[in-house]
Amino acid sequence: MAGLQAGAPTPQSITVHGASRVLEIGFSNGASFRIPFELMRIYSPSAEVKGHGPGQEVLQTGKRDVTLVALEPVGNYAVKPVFSDGHDTGIFSWDLLYELGSKQSQLWAEYEARLAAAGVDRDAPMAGKGGHGCASH
Repeated sequence: MAGLQAGAPTPQSITVHGASRVLEIGFSNGASFRIPFELMRIYSPSAEVKGHGPGQEVLQTGKRDVTLVALEPVGNYAVKPVFSDGHDTGIFSWDLLYELGSKQSQLWAEYEARLAAAGVDRDAPMAGKGGHGCASH
């Protein structure tokens, strides 16, 4: 996931829209997406969100109003957003940003299903900072 797939679309433009809380990104194949910061935050590829293996994902809540404090380049293949809630460990490859943009409806539906299954509201505060279990090993 960290690298680019051969022939994969690459970004031609990236614009952070702070007021509407979306990342607008235009790709070399003509596709253009407006990805909400909240979607990026809840699907962050970091260990804090993904866990350290299948079934260890940490359901993210209370991220509706999250904003981008910074967007740092990572080589020629990714960006690292710094979110207003302090989260800054997710590296978003061009492939991942394309997937988030192109599959937004499906990803929102999956998120809503996970919230329902957990009996948690989208706007519920996260239970404790750093509660991802990494310190236990």
